[in-house]
Amino acid sequence: MDFPTTLPGNIHHFSNHAITLLDIAGTAVFAISGALEAAKARQNILTFFFFAVITGVGGGTMRDLLIGAPMAWMHNSTTALTCILAALAVWFTPAHLWPERAVDWFDGIGIAAYGVFGTAKATAYGIPPLPAILMGVVSACLGGIFRDILAGVPSIVIRQELYVTAVALASGMYILLSHIGQPPAITVSVSITLGFALRALAITRGINLPTYRR
Repeated sequence: MDFPTTLPGNIHHFSNHAITLLDIAGTAVFAISGALEAAKARQNILTFFFFAVITGVGGGTMRDLLIGAPMAWMHNSTTALTCILAALAVWFTPAHLWPERAVDWFDGIGIAAYGVFGTAKATAYGIPPLPAILMGVVSACLGGIFRDILAGVPSIVIRQELYVTAVALASGMYILLSHIGQPPAITVSVSITLGFALRALAITRGINLPTYRR
């Protein structure tokens, strides 16, 4: 990853290995969700690749532009290769093996992981806590928005179930646990788990915040 050489607090210890793996994992699950959307639309293999890449790198690209960081996927082939392999995995897997809401489940894993990763990277580049949380939300949500726009389906962020809130929980928890000095492994694992758990409840129970009534 293209993190600065001097990192604040516990990020310096954690970024070299685990944060890089977190980035790859988040990219992979987002790419799978993009390829699954292409599968629903019965697209060709090149469109599978396109959906996977756009979904996998869309949010991270915007985040890096906003925080002034080099776009890692432009300087390292790992990210693009991860997206291509994810698309191939969906292409060659029989459709009946994927759950009915597979896109939502993979997207849910992705937003939790990428929300934490985006917040960590923003913090490493000197972004204050609140904007860093927002960068986590940008990282996690924009790829899915791009995917839904391309697929011509209602954006996942405006459906009647918690979505952005789950990302904000994961990102905010990362900031909180880092601030109180929790070990990096605990900080990341707890933050991702809580974010995904909230999104899973939203998927299975349809829970949402109160909506505007006037």
